[in-house]
Amino acid sequence: MANIHYTKKRSISMEQFIQEFGTNFSEHMKKRLMELESRSYLVRKEVSNRFDLKHVEHIEYECGQENTVLKEYIYGQFEVDKDILYFSESCEESTKSMQAPIVSTIYDSLNCEGVIFSNGRNLKIVGDNNIDYVVDSTLSACPQVSQRYLDIIHGMAARAVRKKLKA
Repeated sequence: MANIHYTKKRSISMEQFIQEFGTNFSEHMKKRLMELESRSYLVRKEVSNRFDLKHVEHIEYECGQENTVLKEYIYGQFEVDKDILYFSESCEESTKSMQAPIVSTIYDSLNCEGVIFSNGRNLKIVGDNNIDYVVDSTLSACPQVSQRYLDIIHGMAARAVRKKLKA
């Protein structure tokens, strides 16, 4: 029987990601990564240190030859190896998700120094010299959250405060 305390969370926030993997990230890197927090979350599958970056609202886009299939974009894939953050050349696509066009643009623009091959993927280092480009490019492609989403989050926060005050 699996002990729930040792089970890795499949979906995590950027804040949780930084707490778990970013102890050696610079303050600048942490600050810039946190800018992704309001629009995105991270999903990991089999590899515990590899994360797909997805939009919080699960927006689907038409794809396929006849544009009849809808899939969610993955805006990047991060991997942490030996306390170093990497950006992947490609993302794991599925029947429900596909790689956003910005992923190739970001990867191709990153410096070729520090390229590694890990878990079947080519990865390039993300550091202080290119984190601004990675975050800014991702934010340019990843949609803002809707007013409806903001209203839901605001309502949840207000209920949590009321509950805390009653306790």
